[in-house]
Amino acid sequence: MRPAAFLDRDGTIIADAHYLADASRVHAMPGAAEALRRLHARGVVLVIVTNQSGIAQRLITAAQYDAVRRRVESLFALEGAPIAGSWHCPHYPSISGPCECRKPLTGMYRDAAKALDLAMDRSLYVGDRRRDVEPSLTLGGYGVLVPAPDTPEADVIWARGHADIADSLEEAAQRYLDWLDRS
Repeated sequence: MRPAAFLDRDGTIIADAHYLADASRVHAMPGAAEALRRLHARGVVLVIVTNQSGIAQRLITAAQYDAVRRRVESLFALEGAPIAGSWHCPHYPSISGPCECRKPLTGMYRDAAKALDLAMDRSLYVGDRRRDVEPSLTLGGYGVLVPAPDTPEADVIWARGHADIADSLEEAAQRYLDWLDRS
């Protein structure tokens, strides 16, 4: 089984455009391609896990999400950081009811691990919100919060006691690779 980097999408590897419906507005976060390329070069499988409640809220369509997904995957593939798969939760609890896939629940992670033969306890869980990192506590592995301008202070306080905090995705990737070398 291979380790993975479970990557939040919006605000972590691409700029958060809030309910991104237009693939032409996809822009990689500074340093994201280099960080993902470094992980990929070490044999870490790159997996996107993203809540996309805008689908249930009818702010974006499934087709628009898919066009953005294809653009993100193409962008990083061109940079030498191929995304092995993208999982998304299209639900919004007050509209579609409860589900097992909405982060911080672990449905998307478990589905990806099964499909790609991944070792969750040797994987990286990284994002700009608590919900992106919290699955590391349930599934094992290494959780890193990379705060963005929209990250709630409560998420940063939580991470201080439950995960690691990095100033960039590049720093998060290096800390994870160091952890992986030690384990």
